[in-house]
Amino acid sequence: MDLDKIGQHICLARKSRKLSQASLGQQLGMSRATISGIENGTVPEIGIRKVLSLCAALGLELVAQEKTRRPTLQQLLKEQQRA
Repeated sequence: MDLDKIGQHICLARKSRKLSQASLGQQLGMSRATISGIENGTVPEIGIRKVLSLCAALGLELVAQEKTRRPTLQQLLKEQQRA
């Protein structure tokens, strides 16, 4: 998963909880601009602590796994749901 997709997941989770970027940023000690940049994929690098803080606040889980050549069934189903 790349930074753009991580940002998209964060954005969707924030909106589903009806939180503004400003209120989430205030809760986590981040600026609204930082949250916006992460969500829009315009931040060239994101510190892992920021990502973990955002995930924890939004009920998301960051998972590291081996990269596979072929997508898993779960990945294909997720892609199909997004389309």
